[in-house]
Amino acid sequence: MSQSSAPYFEALCAYAEVPRAAFHTPGHIQGKGAHPDMRAAVGDRMLSLDISPGLGNMDGVPGSALDRAQELAAEAYGADRTWFLANGSTLGNQVMVTAVCHPGDTILTSRNTHRSIISALMMGGVRPVYIPAELDPESHIAHGVTPAQVEANLAAHPEVRAVLIVSPTYYGVCSDVAGIAEAAHRHGVPLLVDEAWGPHFPFHPDLPPHALSQGADMAVAGAHKLLSAFLQASMLHVQGDLVDHARVEVVNRMLQSTSPSCLLRASIDVARMQMATEGEALLSTAIELAEEARARIEEHPLLSCLDKRLIGSHGVVAFDPTRLSVNVISTGYTGYDVERMLFDDHAVTMEMADYANVLANVTMGHSRSDLDQFVDALHAIADKPSAHQLDAQGFVERALYEVPEQVMSPGEAFHASQERVRLADAVGRISAEMAATYPPGIPVVVPGERLTPALVAHLTAQVAAGGRIVGPQDPKLDRIQVVCE
Repeated sequence: MSQSSAPYFEALCAYAEVPRAAFHTPGHIQGKGAHPDMRAAVGDRMLSLDISPGLGNMDGVPGSALDRAQELAAEAYGADRTWFLANGSTLGNQVMVTAVCHPGDTILTSRNTHRSIISALMMGGVRPVYIPAELDPESHIAHGVTPAQVEANLAAHPEVRAVLIVSPTYYGVCSDVAGIAEAAHRHGVPLLVDEAWGPHFPFHPDLPPHALSQGADMAVAGAHKLLSAFLQASMLHVQGDLVDHARVEVVNRMLQSTSPSCLLRASIDVARMQMATEGEALLSTAIELAEEARARIEEHPLLSCLDKRLIGSHGVVAFDPTRLSVNVISTGYTGYDVERMLFDDHAVTMEMADYANVLANVTMGHSRSDLDQFVDALHAIADKPSAHQLDAQGFVERALYEVPEQVMSPGEAFHASQERVRLADAVGRISAEMAATYPPGIPVVVPGERLTPALVAHLTAQVAAGGRIVGPQDPKLDRIQVVCE
C-alpha cells in the first residue's frame, strides 16, 4: 500500500455514494432525519458519512479498510501495530496501563502525569511509584524526568511492572526517552509513553525524535492535537515483545466505544496520509511561523518564551518549536487574566493558560496573519501592565512539586468509605478524589495522598486565581472528599 492512499476514508466515501434504504445507526440515517439547523451547520455531506462502523468491509472482517488504514499508520510511525482510537488519548493511556498491569501491580510514572493516567490506575487497582518532575524556577513549570531517576526507582522497587512517562509535556519539552527506555529494558519492563502532544514528530527533522524511534514499547499519539484529525481522534502504537499485542487488542475493544465514529477514524487516516506525503513542507512553515513569533514576543521586556535554551536542564533533552509558551507574570497579570483579555478584547483564543503562562499551538492550519494578531495582542496587553506584583514562585512552591505521602493506592482511596469536609479543614486527611487544574490536567492531589498545608494552600490559590479545577465533586473546592479514618 502507498502512504498516499487513505483506505478507510476512501471506503467511507464509497459507501456514501450509493443511494440506500438504510436502517442502521445513527438514527438520523445519513442526515435524512437530522434537524434542519444541524444540516445547515455541518452540511449534508458530513452527515452522510456519519454511519455505523461495521458496514461493508470497513471493520470487523479480515483485511478490512480499518485494518489497512492502521497498517499504513503503523508503517508511518515505525510501529509493529497501530490502533485508531475514537475516545481520545485518554483511552490510549487507559489501554496502556490495563494491558500491562493487573490489580495490585506497581507502575513507575512521573508525578506530572495526566489525569487520564491516574484514572487508569484508579480503575485498574494499580499502585503508582511517582517520580517528581524537575521544576523550572523561571517558567514555573515542571518539566522532565531523567534516566537516573528511573534507574534508581527501578532498583528500589523491583516489583514495578512498567514505566510510564509523559513526553513531550503539554509545554513541548521532552525527556530522555532513549535513556529511560534503556533503564526500563535493563530491568525487563516495558516503557510506555504518553506522547499525545507529539503526533507530528516523525515527519520533520527539526522536531524531536518520536518515542518509538527511541525504544519505547508503547506510545499514544493524539492525532487531533497537532495534526488535522477531528477532535477526540488518537492512535496507540506498539512495538517489540515486552508487550502482549493480543492483550492490547482485547483491552482496546473492551474499553473503547463499541460504536466508534467513522468520521473520527477517517480523519485519522487522512491526517496520517497528509503527514506522510506533505508533512515536512507543512511543518516547515509552522516551525518558521512559530520561531518568528517567538522572537517578536521576546522583544517586549515583560514577556518571555520557552525555547531550546531549556535543553540540558530540568530533565529536558529536546523541545518542540511549534509550542509557543509565553510567560506573562512580569506584566502583573496571571496567565488566566491574559487568556481572558486575549479572548474578550482581541479575538485570540489560547490552547491553555496556567498561573504564569499562556500557550498557543502553531500548526499547518496557521498563517502569518494569525501569528501577527496574537503577537500584537500580547504586546498591547503588556504595554498596559497591571500594578499588582505577583509572586509566581511562591504560588508554585506552595505545592512544592514534592511527591505527597501516598497512604493508599488511588483505587483503594477512591473506593474507601468517605466523607466531605471543608478544604480548609482537610489538612492531614487522605484525599479520596483527584484535583487537577485543567488544562494542563496535571493532578495537584491524587486519591490516596495525604493533604498537606502546602497542597491545600495551592489548591485554594488556584481557585482564587481563576484556574479551572477538574476531578473533585465540588469544582469550586469549597469541600473535598476524604477517606474516613
